Amino acid sequence: MNDPITLKLNADKYIMMALEEDITSEDISTNSVMPEYQKGEVQLICKQDGIIAGLGVFKRVFELLDDTVEFEMNVKDGDEVKKGQLMAVVTGDIRALLSGERTALNYLQRMSGIATYTNSIVKLLAGSKTTLLDTRKTTPNMRIFEKYAVKVGGATNHRYNLSDAVMLKDNHIGAAGGITEAVKRARAYVSFVNKIEVEVENIDMAREAAEVGADIIMLDNMTPEQMKEAIKVIDGRALTECSGNVTKENIKNIIDVGVDYVSSGALTHSAPIMDISLKNLHAI
Repeated sequence: MNDPITLKLNADKYIMMALEEDITSEDISTNSVMPEYQKGEVQLICKQDGIIAGLGVFKRVFELLDDTVEFEMNVKDGDEVKKGQLMAVVTGDIRALLSGERTALNYLQRMSGIATYTNSIVKLLAGSKTTLLDTRKTTPNMRIFEKYAVKVGGATNHRYNLSDAVMLKDNHIGAAGGITEAVKRARAYVSFVNKIEVEVENIDMAREAAEVGADIIMLDNMTPEQMKEAIKVIDGRALTECSGNVTKENIKNIIDVGVDYVSSGALTHSAPIMDISLKNLHAI
């Protein structure tokens, strides 16, 4: 997300939409007190401990409003930051600094909150064989930012969208008439490079998914004991993933189960924002 090509191709349109949402015609507060150009600077200050993520997006907000803006950065994405830390100084047209402040902070606070929450769970899984994944339970039009923040926090992205991989969930299986038929249809339809994942809810379904050749089997809303039994039944014929209301509070129940992956929608839909401020704006 700090790559300028990625930002221009994939992120600029969303950032512009966010700015247009906040400024439909003009910023009347700023224009009333600052009618003409005046160079100024403002400090980016951390107000709680955490993992910072989204600095490239934060910068891009101001660059889209003022192509002369400059940044003195004291931290980079993935750094642990502390309450009271001066993370950056932004210099540019005061009108752009004022008009872009809320949008820039919204991105940075949201992304840093996700990275911080994600990292706290990654630490709980340290030493186990299980890799933490995110899901598609992201804020609309925020997926590119939120999934990047998950990576900064130390976890791994699941599929980005519906075009990435085949995931046969309960309703897909019901529509096809069963796991075996669903997997056969999917295998005949997609390229050999596409993985096929099947969601199962009990041991019999896990057995059938393994026998029909699923690449990944998701153990959905099973108890730890059920998951252990399912892993024995699958017997290495597929990678295993567990899912279903996984949070920081209950992740400890999964650590010793032995699944390859655990996916958690909470990483993106329930992470609290990180408190960050732009302060001490003044003319120079």
